Amino acid sequence: MEVKASLKYLKISPRKTRLVTGLLKGLSVQEAEAQLMYNKKRSSESIMKLLKSVVNDAENNFHLNKDNLFIKSIRVDEGPALKRYRPRARGAVYTIKKRTSHISIVLDEITSLKKEGKKTETKIKKEEQKMNLPKERKVKKTFQKKEEEKITKKVLPKQRIFRRKVI
Repeated sequence: MEVKASLKYLKISPRKTRLVTGLLKGLSVQEAEAQLMYNKKRSSESIMKLLKSVVNDAENNFHLNKDNLFIKSIRVDEGPALKRYRPRARGAVYTIKKRTSHISIVLDEITSLKKEGKKTETKIKKEEQKMNLPKERKVKKTFQKKEEEKITKKVLPKQRIFRRKVI
């Protein structure tokens, strides 16, 4: 079950917040909290608040366990920019954009792998019996050995050209 939350109009540029959110993709909730706790970036505080909010929503509204949650996706979009002006030489005006960002986060629950694992193992065994895969594997190994021999023969003469003579 997916749980979503978003934070809008954060007064930090999207480029700076993406540095923090890039670390969190695919992590479990506990690992993400640990990353945010020790991160020195200014946006990590607001992302931590958002993460705690999503986790509380998942526990209270959807009755999900915090230990089974992981960050499925986290996205930072650009919000509206506040335009400010600074005087420059000869009466010119220089515009400054104070950028804002929108952060959206999606948590998902880790499903039990035991049930799915049994199904996939039996399917793989049946497919191996039908296709007779051990014969194909032997062919691939011999092909790889031939390629390795070719590569070593080509590399050795080039190495001799660039060696220095000892005086």
